[in-house]
Amino acid sequence: MDLSDFALVPGPTEQRLGQRQLVDYRSEREDCLRWLLSFGKDPEKAEGYAETTVGSRIYRMDHFYRYVWDEQDHYTTSITHDHADAWMRELAYDDYSDAHRDCCQKAVMMLFKWRAHERGGDEWDPEIRFSSGSKTTVPRDFLTRDERKLVREASLEHGSVPHYNNVTPDERDRMKAYLAQRFEKPKTDVTKADWDRANGWKIPSLVGASLDAGLRPIEVGRAVTSWVDLENGIFRIPKEESSKNEGHWRVSLSDRTIKMLDRWLDQRATHELYDGRDELWLTREGNTYGSSTLRRLLHDLCDLAGIDYEDRQMSWYTIRHSTGTYMTREEDLAAAQAQLRHKSPETTMKYDQAPVEDRQDALNRMG
Repeated sequence: MDLSDFALVPGPTEQRLGQRQLVDYRSEREDCLRWLLSFGKDPEKAEGYAETTVGSRIYRMDHFYRYVWDEQDHYTTSITHDHADAWMRELAYDDYSDAHRDCCQKAVMMLFKWRAHERGGDEWDPEIRFSSGSKTTVPRDFLTRDERKLVREASLEHGSVPHYNNVTPDERDRMKAYLAQRFEKPKTDVTKADWDRANGWKIPSLVGASLDAGLRPIEVGRAVTSWVDLENGIFRIPKEESSKNEGHWRVSLSDRTIKMLDRWLDQRATHELYDGRDELWLTREGNTYGSSTLRRLLHDLCDLAGIDYEDRQMSWYTIRHSTGTYMTREEDLAAAQAQLRHKSPETTMKYDQAPVEDRQDALNRMG
């Protein structure tokens, strides 16, 4: 079977895989593609899908794999139903068209159909169902005004340690042991600079920028130092780096966040981890931030702030949704559209809803 007309390994995927990973992934895709074309539509009758159908959906399957790699921080072909449901939740939260969501879901269902018949396991029954004619999804969870303040304040506390000169010798010895473990170095190599590093401005600047700009997880990972315009108090996101690739964006930042970014840029220049790197924020391992890393960070901040998230979908998009909701309340849909970088005003309409505390105040005033 000639598969030369199909994009087995699209460019973005080829660029991120090593040679052996590339061979493995290509083999995985070839096996899937051959089965879909020969048996996919009705395995019992050996009836395959049309080439046009398979051709359009394999791109979205590839996007799904890359999403899983970002979530897991490594290459894998061991995709699960949980991965698929997590991607659907992200699609539901973000400003994609209903038609795009529907096509992505059908592509993943097709992928798991192949895996169920050829690799064992079950076909996938999504917990969220999309259709091209459905109404725009309304965000179900967002941070309240008070929670936004608590999360910002928690970012100042996250990972901090007492000042080097404000502890007893015994306390200093215990803190050196803690910092040695945290920074993965011998205790004898811990210096005062490591204390300053523990109290750095990376996390506060990342959280502040996300609260102001409603940064998507992928934008946190793509952010580079050239985005920061301290003089004008904005992020300048070029077209080629914006997650939707629709145009250049000038995104407003609060005075408080600008000060945090200024301090972080000064500190960043002193960290060896960032030598020769343009990324604005990196994890301790030198990786860019992804959805799962940011979700864990937000959960840590909520724990510090005393915010209960047990029955809430508390992902990084929760921050973005709060920015859209309150920008709409404070200004208007046009301001929210510009701040969140939406191409279509219809996408921003989902933020035109009264937060629960505003509705409660209205009821109290109504008597």
